[in-house]
Amino acid sequence: MGGERLRALMLGPPGSGKGTQGQRLAARHGVPHLSSGELLRAHVRDGTVLGQAAADTLRRGDLIADDLVNRIMLEQVLAPNAIGGFVLDGFPRTVAQATAAYDLARRHGITFHAVVLLEIPPEQLLERLTVRGQLSQRVDDTPATIRHRIDVYLDHTSPLIDYYRQRDVLEQIDGTGTIDEVTAAINSRLDHLLPPPTVP
Repeated sequence: MGGERLRALMLGPPGSGKGTQGQRLAARHGVPHLSSGELLRAHVRDGTVLGQAAADTLRRGDLIADDLVNRIMLEQVLAPNAIGGFVLDGFPRTVAQATAAYDLARRHGITFHAVVLLEIPPEQLLERLTVRGQLSQRVDDTPATIRHRIDVYLDHTSPLIDYYRQRDVLEQIDGTGTIDEVTAAINSRLDHLLPPPTVP
């Protein structure tokens, strides 16, 4: 593929390890890791217009309106300093967002090489997120919000699995192992699609 950089999406329920694995995958391939949650929380902290619009929705654990998320994420993907690759985490989260992103990506020649789905049982998700909530200051890691976020994922984000399966880019990964085991499984699966760049 002659110097082409990886373009991937991390997909999975809250607590599945998308952030950690997305950062590792991005570092391996030398591309930016773009997390919708981190970007939105930064807007909330900075009190931007977008942050003010998103703050209450984030606290409830609901999905941010498509137009707001599309604007912030697509601006990042198309940023002037982009190097042609990226690992997205948390966007798209709905089929509507995915369709809008795909239309834009086709026009710019930056469609996904792979969508990495981390699969993990609901009871393990609850355990992971409860522990994380005790350690973090995130407004969306309270017990009630955790349960609601999982329900939102099942209702709105799960349909993306079929959407990306039909596009033949879905890579299903067992997310129940250790962090290193999951990383190894992802690397093994994706390296045959697009090997990481060789370090001089």
